[in-house]
Amino acid sequence: QVQLVESGGGAVQPGGSLRLSCAASQSINSSPAMAWFRQPPGKPREGVALIANDGIKTYAAFVKGRFIISRVESKNTVDLELNNLKPEDTAIYYCARMRGRQLSGSWVTSWGQGTQVTVSS
Repeated sequence: QVQLVESGGGAVQPGGSLRLSCAASQSINSSPAMAWFRQPPGKPREGVALIANDGIKTYAAFVKGRFIISRVESKNTVDLELNNLKPEDTAIYYCARMRGRQLSGSWVTSWGQGTQVTVSS
């Protein structure tokens, strides 16, 4: 059973930055892709970013260049750099192991427990 553990969440002011990290119990290359999702309070969970094993990255439209997904293969981690954060970015952010390259919840095989990101003044 693959385990995913997120870290790096916290409270930040608008315009601030955070770096989230997802530690996997197996090689991050053992699945077609890894991804980050988020769930704002009272709203459905949505995809944020995905990185496939060939290095191709997929971002949700709302990212608008503000976030960067990356991987550190030697540490079996997948990071999500959040920049120029806005209040609407407030959500629980989840790491996900994917069975394909589509940034869709239906392609998730494993979820982390999530890490809270709160953006407020």
